[in-house]
Amino acid sequence: MNDFAPALERALKPSLPGLQGLNGLTRLSGGASQETWSFDAVCDGGVIPLILRRAPDGQPRVITETSTAVPLATEAIAIEASRTAGVRAPRVRHVLKPEEGVGEGYVMDRLQGETIARKILRDKEFDAIRPDLARQCGEELARIHAVELTPELRKVLPVVDGPTQLRRYRDMYDLYNYPHPMFEIAFKWLEPRMAQAKRQALVHGDFRHGNLLISPRGYEAVLDWELAHIGDPLEDIGWICTNTWRFGVQEKVVGGFGDLQDLLAGYEIAGGGTISIDDARTWIVYGSLKWGIMCMSMYQGFLRDHSVERAAIGRRSSETEVDLINLIIRGKI
Repeated sequence: MNDFAPALERALKPSLPGLQGLNGLTRLSGGASQETWSFDAVCDGGVIPLILRRAPDGQPRVITETSTAVPLATEAIAIEASRTAGVRAPRVRHVLKPEEGVGEGYVMDRLQGETIARKILRDKEFDAIRPDLARQCGEELARIHAVELTPELRKVLPVVDGPTQLRRYRDMYDLYNYPHPMFEIAFKWLEPRMAQAKRQALVHGDFRHGNLLISPRGYEAVLDWELAHIGDPLEDIGWICTNTWRFGVQEKVVGGFGDLQDLLAGYEIAGGGTISIDDARTWIVYGSLKWGIMCMSMYQGFLRDHSVERAAIGRRSSETEVDLINLIIRGKI
């Protein structure tokens, strides 16, 4: 067990009636910004598989004005509001309090499924469900974007529309003083298009491989809501279609497993409304530009700590320039 395990057990007793103990508390490898722990709660009624999502070493993260992530308690609120509205997401069992001695975080149900893109796109056990995943993702996005923006959600979630995001990444790009001509073209191309937002909705903010739980039955749930905000729902549509998240299967626009038409059809059937290919393309362009600048940020990190991983990601900014040429100049999605 770990040094916070006794405190975690005490914290969970009010939320899990009949709790007898915790078994198998193990830190998982996933999660770049937060700790993820897997464990079982042994209760009078049986065993409940759970996940603890915790700030590194339990210490609260400092949320700056330029940060895009919300506090873990806010993430838990967004998950539960979405789940109770019909979105397939894990049930949040408990949000940790400072006095409980575990640190910042929350406990949620542990669901069955796979998040690793390589397996989802290539393993035989997913062959049968892969052709239907794009439609299922469209349906799920429609459910997310239909979640009622209650006063509680409006109080805790930031409003980040398209123009605001574009300015944020423009400022970041300018700070690096490393010109990329295709990025300059993309900024100019996007400015008038992203100013034409038609609606505001709950946005997951990171709907893509790694956060999608897929099983041989199909789409199971969406995880990792730390970038949730109120904004243009087209952002989620464009991000899952960005070439970066196709993992080499470029002809399958949606996550390397499906077609854009199927995603948009599922979205419309589930009540999300009609989205044109051109509107989707605007946000795919934004996703490519965003990822390119994120790669530039990784390179800046490499200059400080000489991490091989940062260097490998940093050099990929050139790939996004090719993507932007195809999207803007060639008109190819």
